[in-house]
Amino acid sequence: MPIITLTTDFGLKDHSVGVIKGTIYSELKDAVVVDISHGVTPFHIQECAYLLKNAYRAFPPGSIHVVGVDAEKTPETRHVAVRADGHFFIAADNGVLSLIAQSVKPEKIFEIELPNVQMGSFPTLEVFVKAACHLARGGTLEVIGKPLKELRTIKELAPRITNEGKTIIGSVIYIDNYGNVVTNIHKSLFEAYRKGRAFSLEARNKKLTEIHQQYSGIINYSLEPSQRRGPGDLLALVNASGYIELAIYKSNPKSVGGAATLLGLHYRDTVTINFS
Repeated sequence: MPIITLTTDFGLKDHSVGVIKGTIYSELKDAVVVDISHGVTPFHIQECAYLLKNAYRAFPPGSIHVVGVDAEKTPETRHVAVRADGHFFIAADNGVLSLIAQSVKPEKIFEIELPNVQMGSFPTLEVFVKAACHLARGGTLEVIGKPLKELRTIKELAPRITNEGKTIIGSVIYIDNYGNVVTNIHKSLFEAYRKGRAFSLEARNKKLTEIHQQYSGIINYSLEPSQRRGPGDLLALVNASGYIELAIYKSNPKSVGGAATLLGLHYRDTVTINFS
C-alpha cells in the first residue's frame, strides 16, 4: 500500500492531526502514514513548499502527499490532486504545488469533485483524506475529479546576478527549528559563478569568507581547544538540500538565540555573495 504523508500548519497542540490519522486508519487499517511536518508557519505557502519539495523525493514512487496548509476551497481556490515525478499531491490550488513542481512538469492535474461531501471548516479531513484513501486503494484520479490544464502559479524570489557576474543577491527562504537561515542560493549557482575566485558572504553586518560542507567544519581540530572556533560562532554551509545556510554552531534558539535572531534576519531578507 502506498505511503501517505502529511504536511500541515496544524501544530501538535490541537486534535487535528490525530483526527486525520484516525480517519485514515479507520478506512485503511494497513495504511502507512508519515508526518513530514505539522510546524509550517500558518498559511505560509512558500515555507510549506520548501519542506515538501525537499522531502518527497525520499519516499518511493506512488506515495501520496497530503498538504493541509491554506486548504479552504473558495470561488478562487480549487482543490486539486496532481501526479508529478511519480508521486501524488493533494492540496488546495493556492500556488504551493506550482512551487513544488517548478522543476518537474505535472503528468496529470485534476480538480477534486467528490460526491456527497459536506464541505465544512476542515477540508483536509473532509476532502483530502478521502481522496488520499481512494488513491491508496489503487483508485485513479479520473474517478475523483475532472482534468485541468494547469495549476495556479506563484513565483518564489530567485537569486539575482549583478555586477557582471561578480555578485549574487539572494534571499532568506526558510528558518529552521535551530534558527538556521536557509537562503535561495543553491550550491550549483554559487559554484557556477565562483570559478575559483575568493568571495565574501554578507548578511546584515556580518561577513564570512568560507562555506563549509558540515556544521563542524568551523572547527580546526589541529588547534588547542581554547583556540578553536566552536559553539556560539557563526558559519555558512551547504545544507542537506544543497542551499547555502547560515548557522550558529551548537546554539539553542530558545535560550541564547539562533542565526535568525542574532543576525536579525527574516523571510525574504537579503544575503549577498561578492566574488573578487
